Amino acid sequence: MSTQGPDHARPPRYLVANAAEATTVLRRLARAGWRTREGFALPEAGWDVAEQGLVLFGRVPDMDTAALAVLAAARGAGVVVIGDDQAETGRAVLADLSRIGAVLTDPNADPATEQAAESGGDDLPLTDEQRQLLDRLGAGETIAAAAEAEFLSLRTANRRIAEARKALGVRTTREAVLTYLRATRGDA
Repeated sequence: MSTQGPDHARPPRYLVANAAEATTVLRRLARAGWRTREGFALPEAGWDVAEQGLVLFGRVPDMDTAALAVLAAARGAGVVVIGDDQAETGRAVLADLSRIGAVLTDPNADPATEQAAESGGDDLPLTDEQRQLLDRLGAGETIAAAAEAEFLSLRTANRRIAEARKALGVRTTREAVLTYLRATRGDA
């Protein structure tokens, strides 16, 4: 049960009940090469922080802190949120993080294993964000609308779509969407 390092894995997203569970997760992520930092605030410079291998952690006692955690995850940071998933703030942060991608609530869950299971068995070399964007484009949304719905800047969405085109070996966004739909749904 090995966790892939930050160069090979999507940023992890966890909602755990207490500090002990957070410590379990953070130790495992640190061993895998992730840099951890307490607090969810990110500097204004540079929107996309995914390549920094950063995992932010902390308690989410109010909606303002929940918003910071979700924004950090949308910008590409991993997050380990300590909160009660039955309380209003916990439910809100779980719902918002789930719009970005899978959220693990088991501190012993291996993100690499969860991500492999999540991919539905297809062998497309795409990240979760690329898949979500291509899903939205396949449903007829514009890139701008898809970016907004996925909490991405238009520039980041265009970059992720360009990376998806390259990964799929196609030249146009339309070809990428069609290739993705054929592989995942049998559509197109």
